[in-house]
Parts: sequence; C-alpha cells; structure tokens
Amino acid sequence: MRKPELLAPAGDLERLKWAILYGADAVYIGGPGFGLRANASNFTLDEIKEGVEFAHAKGARVHVTVNMVLHNKELKGLEEYLKKLEEIGVDAIIVSDPTVLKIAHEKTNLEIHISTQQSTLNREAVEFWKSQGATRVVLGREASREEIKDIIDHVDIEVETFIHGAMCASYSGRCVLSNFLTARDSNRGGCAQICRWDFDLYNENKKIITEKPFTFCTKDLSMLSYLPDMIDLGITSFKIEGRMRSLYYIATVVDVYRKAIDSYLKDKKHYKYDQSLETILRNVANRDSVPQFYHGIKDESCQYYNGRVEISNQDFLGIVLSYDIEKKEALIEERNHFEVGDKVEFFGPNKGVKSFEIQEIKDAEGNQIDAAKHAREQVFITVPFELEKNDLMRIKRL
Repeated sequence: MRKPELLAPAGDLERLKWAILYGADAVYIGGPGFGLRANASNFTLDEIKEGVEFAHAKGARVHVTVNMVLHNKELKGLEEYLKKLEEIGVDAIIVSDPTVLKIAHEKTNLEIHISTQQSTLNREAVEFWKSQGATRVVLGREASREEIKDIIDHVDIEVETFIHGAMCASYSGRCVLSNFLTARDSNRGGCAQICRWDFDLYNENKKIITEKPFTFCTKDLSMLSYLPDMIDLGITSFKIEGRMRSLYYIATVVDVYRKAIDSYLKDKKHYKYDQSLETILRNVANRDSVPQFYHGIKDESCQYYNGRVEISNQDFLGIVLSYDIEKKEALIEERNHFEVGDKVEFFGPNKGVKSFEIQEIKDAEGNQIDAAKHAREQVFITVPFELEKNDLMRIKRL
C-alpha cells in the first residue's frame, strides 16, 4: 500500500519550514496572486523559490493555490504567473476555475490538482476533471466514506481529502454572505466568516428570546480516530486546513497525525487509537471538533446553534533554541508567560512527549528570575532530559 501524503498549510515561509520539520510530506501555500486567502501573509515569488528549495532538500513537496474565481480583467498575467511557478519548480498547483486548468494544461507541465472549491463529490465529476488534465482531485469536505470509496474504486486518479481543521457552513466555500454583509468576496479571498457571527432569531417578525444567541457556526473537523480506515481506503493525501493558523498549531497537528500515520503503517495488527493524541488536538484549537460528513452525519452535533466562546490558546510557551548537555540547560525563546513551578512538556519531530516541573529560570545574563514575561525574550531553564533545536514547549494538561 502506498504511504499517504500528509499535507500541511503554510501561511508564510516560517510556517512552511516548521510544517516540514514536524513531519509534513508536502505543504500548500498561497502566492502573490490568484489565491483564496487575501488576509494571509502570502508568499512572494522569491519566497516560493526559497520554500521550494527548502522543501525539496528535505524530500517534501510544495503545492501552490491558484484557486480564485477569475473575472475577465484578471486573465492578464495568469499564463506568465503559471510559467513562473513552473520555472521555480513547484510540485503542483491547486485550481478551481476551469480557465486556470486549461491554461496550465496547455501552456505548462505543472501538476494540476482540483480544489475543494469545486465541491467534487461523485465519480463522474472526478472522471471529467481527469479528462481535462487534472492529476488529483481534492474532494469536497461534504464527501462521505461511501462516496470516497466509490471514487477511488472506479477512477484512476489521486484523491485528496481533508482530515483536520475548520469547516465551511456552505458547500466548500461557495458562500456569498460575506459579500452581502461586508462587501468582502468569500470566493476571492475575503471571507469575513459570517457563519461564526451571532444572530437574533425571529418568528413572524417577533424576536425569539433565547438564553444564548443563535449561530450556525460549524465545529471543526477531526478524523484522527478514523485514520486507519482512511488509509486502508487508499486516499492519496490527507490535508490539514489552516493557512492562517500559528506555527504552534501547525507543528502540533502535523506532529500528531505524523505519529499516528507512522504508527499504524508500522504495525497495523497491534495499532491502538491513542486518546491522548485527540486531547492534544483539542487543546491546541479553540473550537470543538467532530468527524463531520464521513459517516453522513448532518445534525446539530456538527454545529454550534446556541453560541460558543472561542478562547485564545495560551498553551504554547516557547521554542528550544539550543540545549547544553553538560549543564542540562535549555535556551528558550518565550512565546507565552511561564514561571517557576509550572508543569510543562516538550515535544519535537524526533521524540515523544516529555514533561517536568520548572525549577529554575535564568535571564540572558544568567540571573535567576521567577518568570518569563516578555514575548520572544530568551531565557535559560534547567531541563533534566536532552532537547533539540526547534523542539516546542507547552503547558502540561494531560
């Protein structure tokens, strides 16, 4: 069986590198134009080039989103842009507009993936995209297990599905609420996430008084518990959502899925679902997560109908810059407040989770301090086990 690709989001060059360091087989990014994340710090062409060189040196791939719905005025420059991506050496482009597919197929040798924006959910549609030159189809988030299996069984093409991250209240992003209420076009990179707003409910012009405000916000997706089944189905690529997410979120989620995938493939017979990994995923996010459409569930368990509170995650404490084996001392770049007595844990791409209680903190000059209080300040803490550069430190919650 072919090992599935673990595909991670990267909103900038820093997050691209972290995703790959923590085990992503590939990353998807947005370039300077024609993508659907207007508010992301998208890559310049020079940054794409640097990202591709870094990824290829690590044996990873780079996919670039060119998935905007185009108007006539935007066709100018598209062919030149695609040829530049080909020259840089990107491994694939992700498209939704047939015009982009046509030009890419006729004018370049770029590998073409059909975006989830096309809401592809059946084998005939997949067959059509294959006939047009696509090498992979990113299925709509609404695809059920039976639909995924039917497509894989009947069409010889790569299939990519989402396994983790935010969902959309519309069909794979085809929503115009943002357009009408904020004049920001959701299909052109400007979604204001109206589905996450609170609303008043009315019945025949009479306001309904409820304990909490009404919302139709979707819960997030998490397929960790179904990973073995999805691997056995033969899905080519598992996609994590979140180009706007932090490096800590990306590193954590990639690390969890990397370890779960590798563990199952190493010994399927004795593989056991690790509930502690699900807890880690839950702690790094600010919304609940469920399997969503995989088994055809479309009820209230997938959404927040009566409000919710999104709490800013403060678990991420710092990044290991170096470790002195003789002194058993780690140099940490602080990202959130921590102090003596805190119970923390470290994780990294080359190790399991290790935890301990902070006994001592020193500032950059070696003076003892009670806490690290300033973002990105560098402090020393005594750690009884060896660490590596780019290991991450977080609050111990398990």
